[in-house]
Amino acid sequence: MGSLFILDVPENRPVVETADEDPRVTVRKMGPYFAVASDEPFSIDRRATGCRHAVWYSCIAGLAGLRITQWDKDKLAMENR
Repeated sequence: MGSLFILDVPENRPVVETADEDPRVTVRKMGPYFAVASDEPFSIDRRATGCRHAVWYSCIAGLAGLRITQWDKDKLAMENR
């Protein structure tokens, strides 16, 4: 299972909350980060998060076992390596 790590700061919470709405995704707290994990490809819609572009493009703290297939002004898409 691959994971996307997002720093637990108020600005990033909408990204985590939107990801958590996807039934394929599991979100758990790991130290100062949220680990957003899935065995299946998943995506997060930027407009659904309400994040501005600066927050959107700086929300990822790390990846483990995932690769980004799309990260633009509309969507962040991930799949397992």
